[in-house]
This record gives sequence, C-alpha cells and structure tokens, in this order.
Amino acid sequence: MPAISAQLVDALSSADDSVRAHAARQIYDTGIAPALIIASKWQQNTELADLLSTPGLHATAGLAVFPAAFAKIRAAAGKPALAEAPPDQDAEEFELHFPNAVSLDILTSKDPAGDGAIARYLKKFGQGIQQVEFRCKSVDRATEILRTVFALIPVYPATRPGADNTRINFFLVAAENEKLLIELYEL
Repeated sequence: MPAISAQLVDALSSADDSVRAHAARQIYDTGIAPALIIASKWQQNTELADLLSTPGLHATAGLAVFPAAFAKIRAAAGKPALAEAPPDQDAEEFELHFPNAVSLDILTSKDPAGDGAIARYLKKFGQGIQQVEFRCKSVDRATEILRTVFALIPVYPATRPGADNTRINFFLVAAENEKLLIELYEL
C-alpha cells in the first residue's frame, strides 16, 4: 500500500481546516493513485464499468491509524458519527469529506493487541492506506465479473455485511510491486 508520512496523518488533527484539507488531499491522491490504474483496466469491461459508475467512479481512501491518532483526528473534525461496523469486525471508523470529492475513511482497531484485520495491518505496516474503496451498484455481480473475467479471487466467498448496512467484498490486487486491498461496497 502507498506510504503516508506521519506528518500528513498528524495534520489531519490540526485545528486549521485548510491544513486538514491539504493533508487529506495529499493522502487521498497518494492512496487512490494505484487503485485508479487498476479500475481503469476493470472499466474496459462495459458491464463492470456501469456497475462502478455511481454515476461516476467514486473512490474513498481507507486510512488506518493508531487509536490515539484516531481520537485526535475525530476530535479535530468535530466528532463525526462512528460507522456501525458489524460485531465480528475489529474496526472503528468514520468518514471525512473535503472539497473536490476527497473522501477518507479513518479506521482503527477496537483491540490493538488483537488479531483483527486493522490490528494486523497496524502491527505490520504502521499507519497508512489500508484499503481503497469503490462504490458499486451490485457487489455480487461485480465480484462475479472480477472472478470470471479478471481471474481475481475475492477475500470473501460471498458478499457480506459491511459498516452502516452496506454490502461489501474485498480483492487483494497486484499493483506496481505491492499488493493493494480494494473494497467494493454497495449502499
């Protein structure tokens, strides 16, 4: 996953709105760049392109941070509502939205010493882009196309519940000498 500097993560907790927006833009652009290359290949399939057009391609960068940073960022943003994550997921999260369609999903582990996906990511990589999320009209159909046309294996055998009553699935995709976790979600 793309590296994000500690200074940019810290800037998300600034009291200055313009500092937060500037940091968010840099984090977002860095995070989604490799995913957009992958999405452009996926969009060569007309049915998948239509499924990802809601009405245009909507991407969110999922930034995993340590619990203390999570609390500071959330406080600086005016304490946005926490997403309702399914009980079996080890995640706390909230979304931040900035001008020019910059969207961040701030994630942390409920149990940093645990073995959940976010806890494992933070232990292995530290703070950074954990996933890139694409909104989708039908995760079931998109998963089938990615499986059959692009030979990608989804993380879950079937679409499952996600935060705030979404339906989700994930794909671990090779991108420029690294692996990228892409989440497809359906409202």
